[in-house]
Amino acid sequence: MGDRSTSAGSVALVGLHGGEWFGASAGRALRQATVLVGAPRHLAALPDDITSERVELVGSLDSGLDRIAGYRDAGHAVCVVVSGDPGFFGLARLASARLEAHQGSVRGAPDQEPHRLTVHPAPSSAALAFARIGTCWDDACVVSVHGRPFEPAVAAVLAHPKVAVLTSPDHPPEALGSQLIRAGCSARLVAVVSRIGEPDETVWEGDAAGLAAGTFDAMSVVIFRSPDATDYGPGWSWGLPDDEYDHRDGMITKAEVRAIALGKLRIPSAGVLWDVGAGSGSIAVECARLCPGLRIYAVEQRPGDVARLRRNTAGTGVTVVEGEAPAALDALPDPDRVFVGGGGLAVLDAALDRLRPWGTVVATYAALDRAAAGAERLGHVVQIAVSRGVPIGAGGSVRLAAENPVFLCWGPAA
Repeated sequence: MGDRSTSAGSVALVGLHGGEWFGASAGRALRQATVLVGAPRHLAALPDDITSERVELVGSLDSGLDRIAGYRDAGHAVCVVVSGDPGFFGLARLASARLEAHQGSVRGAPDQEPHRLTVHPAPSSAALAFARIGTCWDDACVVSVHGRPFEPAVAAVLAHPKVAVLTSPDHPPEALGSQLIRAGCSARLVAVVSRIGEPDETVWEGDAAGLAAGTFDAMSVVIFRSPDATDYGPGWSWGLPDDEYDHRDGMITKAEVRAIALGKLRIPSAGVLWDVGAGSGSIAVECARLCPGLRIYAVEQRPGDVARLRRNTAGTGVTVVEGEAPAALDALPDPDRVFVGGGGLAVLDAALDRLRPWGTVVATYAALDRAAAGAERLGHVVQIAVSRGVPIGAGGSVRLAAENPVFLCWGPAA
């Protein structure tokens, strides 16, 4: 198979680390390109015997991608040099989408060959940061705050024993430390690896308090490890005990029902999730723990429950929305997943109207007639009847105490 990265009308992304590329194919992409595009510091790091025209990538990323697409559409073999692995919180995703869209709008012939983008990665910043402190990272959760809010990163650190956060000028390491202290984060071993691959690279190690009190290069990787964490791989838990949540007189999606509901939701690693009629917020909290990259909105109208909801979701990244659904849903982004724990069929219909393609809705009902109507809309229903063991007297005997049955409906939009 030919090397597509060096042909006319193609774009290659080549990752650099310390001014070096990795692999023969990356070298060919650099040397056979007719146009080299990159930040001034990346272009300056390339050897003089790479004689292609050099174009500095300055200004907005959108205008830079337009220029790259213009060179590609003019028949050039374009090579874009970037830091590390372009496919790891880097340029690859955005470049692929933008170049494809640009080609469709400029050339648009139905038989046009799809745009060609090849990626030649260097080691990612996360891989190098973990290497600097001499530990593995196949069991780590990695999140970025480049152009993203702090809350998912804070939720990830609270929920996982090993986390790396890629910081940015808008969200530097010390600000992350302050956020974690406000969220009540337990003890963590912290390392800040800055200026990775540069002559002035530094590694700082300490704790969250030292992180919050320090001053660090904004473009860093911050690693958090629980002192008692092992390197046995990632772990997950869901269907947590009801008493881990502040709730009103047992008004909570019970742990066993919650565990099944979370399975039916097929929670994605990213996207938007609504928990409507959130009550205590147990569904929202566990989704945030399992998938810190999700944007989660917990909607509740009762003032007392809203106060409990805020306490239960503190530090998780969940956004609490006070208001009555379905009207309270109008200002929210369209969801990929929805859990309907209250509000009736009007809320379910509103969720289905807004659900993104391939999305899933899960709804619980106590009444059979509502469950039947929910199943008609969603396609699936199951009754969940749970009996919990309770002690009898002092002899160690137990009896089964039945909880009220719950009907759980799930399915995609029709």
